[in-house]
Amino acid sequence: MRNERWLVAIAAVLLLAGCGGGSQIDTGSGKAVPLTKEQTQKTLPDGGVMTGWKASVRPATVKMNKLYRSAVCPIKDNAGCESSRFYGTSTFRRDDSAAFATFLIVAYDSEQAAREAYDVLWNYYGKKTGQRARKFSLGPIGEKRDARIGPSGFHGEPGTVTQVRVGTTLLWTMTDSTGKDNHAVTEDSARDLATVLAERARQAQNGDTPSATL
Repeated sequence: MRNERWLVAIAAVLLLAGCGGGSQIDTGSGKAVPLTKEQTQKTLPDGGVMTGWKASVRPATVKMNKLYRSAVCPIKDNAGCESSRFYGTSTFRRDDSAAFATFLIVAYDSEQAAREAYDVLWNYYGKKTGQRARKFSLGPIGEKRDARIGPSGFHGEPGTVTQVRVGTTLLWTMTDSTGKDNHAVTEDSARDLATVLAERARQAQNGDTPSATL
């Protein structure tokens, strides 16, 4: 299954439910702070952030409950969603190609909760690009990060998945395309998207309005 299909499906559940609404985090206290629902929503990129992309599914954020834990953490006992507060997603399509980009954020009660969930969820999300995918470096963003690129579509279309922990949040970006040769689905493009999302999460946890853009 192509990445945007299952991610758009999750986002659609949010919309139908009526919802829409390596750097250290410096919060003054020296500790990363949990995000509110409003801060989680503002962390998600929107049309003004994504130069060259058009919104496919508008940003949506919900309070975590049993339904959303099952969607976000489809693992035994919904492992990885313990102490999660909010979940948000937005999806975009590249203006000049058939590429899609999806952002996901899970906001936790504490930095420890996000840290403990990291490996559990990467073991799930890291497989979304298929068995032939390879790892690549994102550079020094967040406290922990992983990325993979490989043929994720039915006909070998390229896809990427990244996961980053920034303080009390876990962040994902996924890109894929309906064409095999697509300049928008590359290590560099995935790195740029992950960096923007991580910086926006850092800004929100610092108490600032997220302003990072592509």
